[in-house]
Amino acid sequence: MTISQQIPVATLGMPRIGRRRELKFALESYWSGKSSAADLLATAKALRAATWREQHDRGVSKIPSNDFSLYDHVLDTAAMVGAVPSRYAWKGGEVPLDIYFAMARGKQGETAGCGHAGHEHAVQGHHLTAMEMTKWFDTNYHYMVPELTDDQTFALLSTKPIDYFLEAKALGIHTRPVILGPVTFLKLAKSPAEGFNPMALLPRLLPVYEQLLRRLKLSGVDWVQIDEPALVLDLNPNERAAFEFAYGQLSKAAPELKIMLATYFGPLGDNHETAISLPLAGLHLDLVRAPEQLETVGRLAPKDLVLSLGLIDGRNVWRANLPAILDRIKPIVAGWPMDRVEIAPSCSMLHMPIDLRMETALDVDVSSWLAFAAQKTEELVVLAQALSEGREAAAGALKASAEAAAARATSTKVHDPLVEGRIASIDDAMKQRKSAFAQRSRVQAAALGLPPFPTTTIGSFPQTPEVRKARSAHVKGELSYVDYETFLKKETEAAIRWQEEIGLDVLVHGEFERNDMVQHFGEQLSGLAFTQHGWVQSYGSRYVRPPIIFGDVSRPNPMTVRWWQFAQSLTEKPVKGMLTGPVTILNWSFVRDDVPRSDACRQIALAIRDEVTDLERAGARMIQIDEAAFREGLPLRKSDWKVYLDWAVECFRLASTGVGDATQIHTHMCYSEFNEIIDAIAEMDADVISIETSRSKMELLDAFTSSKYPNEIGPGVYDIHSPRVPEVGEISDLVMLARERLSDGQLWVNPDCGLKTRKWEEVRPALVNMVAAACALREKVQAGGFPDS
Repeated sequence: MTISQQIPVATLGMPRIGRRRELKFALESYWSGKSSAADLLATAKALRAATWREQHDRGVSKIPSNDFSLYDHVLDTAAMVGAVPSRYAWKGGEVPLDIYFAMARGKQGETAGCGHAGHEHAVQGHHLTAMEMTKWFDTNYHYMVPELTDDQTFALLSTKPIDYFLEAKALGIHTRPVILGPVTFLKLAKSPAEGFNPMALLPRLLPVYEQLLRRLKLSGVDWVQIDEPALVLDLNPNERAAFEFAYGQLSKAAPELKIMLATYFGPLGDNHETAISLPLAGLHLDLVRAPEQLETVGRLAPKDLVLSLGLIDGRNVWRANLPAILDRIKPIVAGWPMDRVEIAPSCSMLHMPIDLRMETALDVDVSSWLAFAAQKTEELVVLAQALSEGREAAAGALKASAEAAAARATSTKVHDPLVEGRIASIDDAMKQRKSAFAQRSRVQAAALGLPPFPTTTIGSFPQTPEVRKARSAHVKGELSYVDYETFLKKETEAAIRWQEEIGLDVLVHGEFERNDMVQHFGEQLSGLAFTQHGWVQSYGSRYVRPPIIFGDVSRPNPMTVRWWQFAQSLTEKPVKGMLTGPVTILNWSFVRDDVPRSDACRQIALAIRDEVTDLERAGARMIQIDEAAFREGLPLRKSDWKVYLDWAVECFRLASTGVGDATQIHTHMCYSEFNEIIDAIAEMDADVISIETSRSKMELLDAFTSSKYPNEIGPGVYDIHSPRVPEVGEISDLVMLARERLSDGQLWVNPDCGLKTRKWEEVRPALVNMVAAACALREKVQAGGFPDS
């Protein structure tokens, strides 16, 4: 039987970035003015063509288009429907690239000096702040949050989904366009109007989608994939009614156009009746996260509904056990006609590295247990062939899959009895600080002697081209260990001296020796592997190579103590020890799937605990344990939250509580909504927490205020994800907003995240302005006055 006669193989979306990160380099070249818009668009077009051809050549029959984005697919949707905030001075019509990227990154205005040496800062100019950014469901990908007003209007301003379909068609490839569904788009949006629910805009938005569907049909599209992952969330009756209303309307817009509604990241759960009742041609189910839902949906689904079976994990790198999947699936689908079934990954493979065959340095055994996006498409084809023609037709591939699964299950590289024994010995005393925060804070204040509103940064300083070049040369053997160490010490000393010069109160060493906040630690822990080319997109041009946790984790040797000691030897001011927390290492890694995530996290927590106690023993008075990804591991359904939060808090405390009262424990959390997990954050019992609040104008502090959070807080006072430099007055305004919510004794002043991705010419004036704002606040508060707002 030919591929065309088999059960169709679909991919819901593919990585956008290019095998060699071509999109990143094209974007950054364009942003820096080194290349033109035409150059950027040409690179993007070549990447799309290559991705379509590769899928076609592997036997994928339902190939997506419009899964590509220059920055973010939610931002693309906002631009397509005209949801452009007024501050961008958009004049109507198709959103130009400069406004599109300003929405994503902000835009810097004119700059001038203020007359004080070292204190250059931006004067009032054409400053544009970026839109808010947050995590895409429970993934490590960030999306731009649409900003909608109660008088919002919509219009179809971009033909991107149509253009990309025609682009693929010109290459001889028939694709299935992907668009973000209207209900999920509105559910992900926010509004500055208090009490206004963007879902009320659905009747205004739907005509734009109807127009798009009609135009897609006229362009030759037969199927369209509409992504509605909101269907796996907790929905209220009004939101379920919104789905019914929306798809009742959309199904009439172009009756001959078939809609494949894609749900993913979890089970439909109590939304399954809503999903099944919609007038659809197809429904995609995530059967990796929720295999149990197939029997229910399959039994209740209309007889003519095509079910897309998400059988291969689109979010993790493990090679599938194909015979086991067939054993589970075959009895359920045995009676279904082939034209009612598609084989697919669980979700878009946006979250996956591109091709395992590019990895030449991985351990041979570990490599044999892995599959990246290219290999997962091949696994899909094998499953389709076995279901269509019988297992004999794919016997070789099925045998290799089973053998790899068996080898992994019994490998001594995976299982370490010493680690497992240490986990069994954890007791309650290991999860508690010696004294309560009220007592610790007095001890720390006496020991540290910090001024009011102490200033610091989150940890990293710019990884300049010189830093990256030196690291690359050292890795390649072109720069000796001694010369590389000399270079790093010079960079570290320069950073310490500059921080002293501008008057920061608590210093950091800059992390010039670190490639990534997770990778740096993972490379020094047992049980983790790293790739050379396993890049995945975090946001925009920011890509990461997540570690692969393949086995039991332990810390053979100290990881950061030597560099902390060097930095602290250069200054009398306190230098923070900088660590990445166990929950973040877990959530920002590809995690083994053969043990509970909680067990893997406890192993990492014990390794970090060892590092914390070694830093304290070496003399560190402040140790920051970053938990940037604490909230993003939160399950999508509230009924599952408590289990996760209990073990996540336990792991942070396990990592942080082995120190004395005088040692101040800091943590940092990135873009997160804290309101509903504030009790868990309090249970973490960090002495100081720094959080992102600049884009939300301090709104995220409301949770800490309403809960009467007692510990100290550093709300981010400027947005490091934007290249613009904030003025002193702008920072002062944000600090004043923070003072409305926090007591002065709680308040620290810091950026909202690390500065690794920024340039020194952006960082220097921004931090100078930040220190100036904090100093002015101290003077006026101590004098009994208040800064102007």
